[in-house]
Amino acid sequence: MFDVFVRTLLQQDLAEATVRGYLQDLADFRRWFEHTNGEPLTPEAVTLQDVREYRAWLVRRHAAATVNRRLLALRKWLDWAVQAGHIQANPARNVRLVQEQSPGVRWLDRKAMYALRRAAERILQTSRIRYPKRWLILERDALLTLFLLNTGLRVGEVVTLTWGDVELRPRSGHVVVRQGKGGKQRRVPLNVEARKALTRWREALQKAGVSPETVWCDARGHRLTPRAVQRAVARVAREAGLEGVTPHVLRHTFGKTLARASGIEFAAAVLGHKSLDTTRRYVEPSAQDLARAVEEAAL
Repeated sequence: MFDVFVRTLLQQDLAEATVRGYLQDLADFRRWFEHTNGEPLTPEAVTLQDVREYRAWLVRRHAAATVNRRLLALRKWLDWAVQAGHIQANPARNVRLVQEQSPGVRWLDRKAMYALRRAAERILQTSRIRYPKRWLILERDALLTLFLLNTGLRVGEVVTLTWGDVELRPRSGHVVVRQGKGGKQRRVPLNVEARKALTRWREALQKAGVSPETVWCDARGHRLTPRAVQRAVARVAREAGLEGVTPHVLRHTFGKTLARASGIEFAAAVLGHKSLDTTRRYVEPSAQDLARAVEEAAL
């Protein structure tokens, strides 16, 4: 009964896996509808009361994400039925989805941060001896990871950073982000670890005889792409035995640490957030926080 609907989805260039997911969710609704009402499922037979009852039935049995996915599949099928002229209005259109608990931002806990820093330091200790032909790139990956972990810069801000945007002094320093989100410019203070990373990277470039266009570059001095930054962080994370570590995770880690230490107003200014609501996510309990709290409360 869903054949024409499926053909319409495929004509929209939806992935086959996505279409299969819709069909599986609609098959679930069909079983519920025919068992509940004792009549075949057709678009014309579905009422608002049916959709509400189906939602309540799902809520008693499934997590919010599953409930919402199945309701959205039903909504899409009935939207198609309206466009095809089978029904005048979609009875699922205004049925509320189930509110899902926000998982919070993903960040590295103390143990993971330790592992990542240790992996970066190990690379810095051995790269020139073990890998004389590519030591510069290995050191760059390690130092770039440490820099991101201690500044919280976005990938797009990192790849455009020039040495003219950097000021390093013995006890202080900062970088000027000239192309922040929304075109907003800001000045980001550098802590001692960020300053050490930049200083060592500048010395490495000088030793290799590379004159870069931007601070973070490849072996020829060319500006990095955002994808290259992601790969650099992933390499160091693999060395640390960590999965799923991205530049954005490092930004979240820095933001959470800063917000806890100094408050969301300071964190918002450093991170370049327009709204404090964005920064507030860094102090709300995340899925990691909740899991740890429950574990520590075990009797």
